[in-house]
This record gives sequence, structure tokens and C-alpha cells, in this order.
Amino acid sequence: MSPTGIPAADRLNRDCQCIGTDVDALRAQLEHELGARGLREPFVQTHPHLFSPLPVFVAPAHTEAMQQVVAAVERVVATAAWREAVLADAPAIARVAQVARGVFMGYDFHIGANGPQLIEINSNAGGAFLNAAIASAQRACCVAVTQLLTRSGAGGDLDATLCAMFRNEWRLARGDAPLARIAIVDTAPAAQYLYPEFLLAQQLFERDGISTVIADPSRLVLRDGRLQCDGQPVDLVYNRLTDFYFEEPAHAHLAAAYRADAAVFTPHPEAHALYANKHNLVLLGDPDWLRAAGLDTATIDTLRAGIPRTLRVQGADAETLWQQRKHWFFKPASGFGSRGAYRGDKLTRKVFAEILEADYVAQAVVPPSERHLAPDQPLKLDLRNYVYDGVVQLVAARLYQGQTTNFRTPGGGFAPVYHPPALAPG
Repeated sequence: MSPTGIPAADRLNRDCQCIGTDVDALRAQLEHELGARGLREPFVQTHPHLFSPLPVFVAPAHTEAMQQVVAAVERVVATAAWREAVLADAPAIARVAQVARGVFMGYDFHIGANGPQLIEINSNAGGAFLNAAIASAQRACCVAVTQLLTRSGAGGDLDATLCAMFRNEWRLARGDAPLARIAIVDTAPAAQYLYPEFLLAQQLFERDGISTVIADPSRLVLRDGRLQCDGQPVDLVYNRLTDFYFEEPAHAHLAAAYRADAAVFTPHPEAHALYANKHNLVLLGDPDWLRAAGLDTATIDTLRAGIPRTLRVQGADAETLWQQRKHWFFKPASGFGSRGAYRGDKLTRKVFAEILEADYVAQAVVPPSERHLAPDQPLKLDLRNYVYDGVVQLVAARLYQGQTTNFRTPGGGFAPVYHPPALAPG
């Protein structure tokens, strides 16, 4: 606590207008590094609100609480009961067992009145390479921030960690065979908002001696038992598609390659089913199910404290949910990137009727905490934990206004996270 009785992190998020990221320098660095790789337009035009200049302050106790929730989820996912429950209704392709773990699990939290609350898990969370770049553009503009700035896991160390993660995925699946070529795959990748991140990943992999191509799925073919891109074999697919189960006709060849083990895919359909389907949050918050599955009391208590109440939207509950809608946030069970998500107090009857006809969950609203751009300019924030094999590699913040993160808010975007120590009352 600070001498005012306000937690140090909250006070700094409210009162500190120090610059964390030198956004202009970061844009110039990225334009210089990535221009030769296909980045054609200035960042200030194409991505004006991708990076926030503000640092976000998070209490060490909250960082530890998030890590405990991540560890508790991992213990649940490791059980046979969990696999049986969540894979039973998943598409058949999700039941193709994998030894690769799946890169970039994104555990997204709001810090509520009772501490961090896990609002969702994403199986191909974007932004890690961009946040690694942010680490190289930190500027401490006052003594206090200089003392608070922590750089563990940042910069070059984080680059090495990310590259080692992909090599480990390959090693799990292929042993000591050489990893020669990676394909970063997404639909029309150059048109994707996070295309600069693909270029950063390509740069990192090639620096580590791995040939890397960024490709639309149409450039990949399954031939003679191998996945190829432009006639060259692909060893590992860094899968950025949001067609998580390769269900679209245009991805049928990827589904076939995945089933045939013609390349290593990461993240993959099994990982999405095990972690990222929103229905999973219903089970994770159900102490009776967890107890019956053999989970220990400490794990159950951690999940009950760290996951807001989540339930499946069913017609039988329609009237109650409508009457109490301002207390709920509605999300499509297989959605991503806030698409199709609605805050209950903004719902119309028409949209609510559409939700009832679709596959949705309702999650108790946890108002996000705030970071002030200026005394009268609060921005909302959420915290993304990038996790691999149960280990938190990086915590980054996203600042925004509106219902969900959007990268359209002046002063918003990705922000570095600093950890102020607890201060004794003076």
C-alpha cells in the first residue's frame, strides 16, 4: 500500500503519465527492419494505435495470482477426465492426439475488485513478437520508473525463449531431425492487421537458421506425404488461422496434412479444443465437476476465485438472462478476437434472440481496471499472459476504450507491464 492507502500499482496507473514505450522510435525501428521484408507503408498510417506509450503497473501479488490460475488450469487439462469431457463434443480432427503442446496460449485477465479474473483463453494469441519488440524501446523518463522497470524475460532473452519454444514443438514431434523450414500460415497474410508480427517472427526464425515463408493456405499442397509450399517441403506450420478445426473447404488440404502428420502444426485443433473453447470455462468454474474429476481442494479454490461465473446460454434461461443482462457478457463459444461478443447492457432484443439461436456462453461481468492517459482520460486495460507448456513467458497489457480491445483508441494498444513493489504505509 502507498501512504494514501491506495495500492501502489493502482496509484501509478492513475497518476503516472510517464512514457514507457518510445512509440516513434519503435515505429522507425520496425519500418527499418521490416521494410525489406514487405512492409510498405509507415506504421503511423497503418497501425496508429497498435502501441501505447504508457506503461501499465501490476502488483506482484496479482502477477503471482495469474500464474496460480494458469497452473491450476494446466493441472485440470492434464487429467483424463478433462480430455474425455471436452473432446467428446469436439470435431473429430480435435481428437487426433498430438505431442506438440501448442504455442502462444493466451490467458487474458481483468483485474477486478477480488483480484485477477480469467476472462478467456486463446489458442493462438497474437502479439508476443510485437511485445518483444516493445521491450527494446523502453524509456524511463523519471527516477521512479527507472527504479521500477523490470527487464526479466525482455529483449534478446525473450527472442531466444520464443525461438526455443518452436524448436521444442519440433523436437517433441520429430526428435533430433533438423528443422529446416517453417511456414507462417494465415489467410491473405499481408492483409492481416498483425502482418508486421509475421514479419518479426520470420526475421527471428531466419536469424536462428530456419528458412521461413509467410503464406496463404492456397500456396500449400499435400504431395507424396509431405506438406509443401511453392514446391518446397514445410516442416512446421505456425498456424495463425482462426478456422481452428480446418473446417472451411479452402482448408481441406490442411486438414488432410494434419491427419497424415505431413508437417508439425502449432497451435493445432486439439490444443484449441482442450483450452480455448469458451464452454471450457463453464467446467473450470464448476467445483462439483472438478471434485468428481479428482482435482485437489487448492486447485478448485484457485479456479473458483480466479474465474468469473460462466454458463451456457440456453433457451430455458432466456428470461432470467434478459432481466439480468447488465450483469453478463455474452461470448460465442468458438469465437475469437471479441467477434460476436456483447456486453449485456448494450444488447437489443433482436441481438439477444440471435444469441439464443447460436452457441454462446454468458460470463459474469468483471469491469476492467484502468490506466489513465491523463487525469480525465481513463483507458480500460486487460492483461494477456503468453503461456507455453504451463509456463508464463510474458505478460503484456492492452489499453482501449469501448466494449472490447480494438486497437482503435488514441493512446491505446499494447503496453509494457511494470511491477512496483508493495510499499509500506508511511
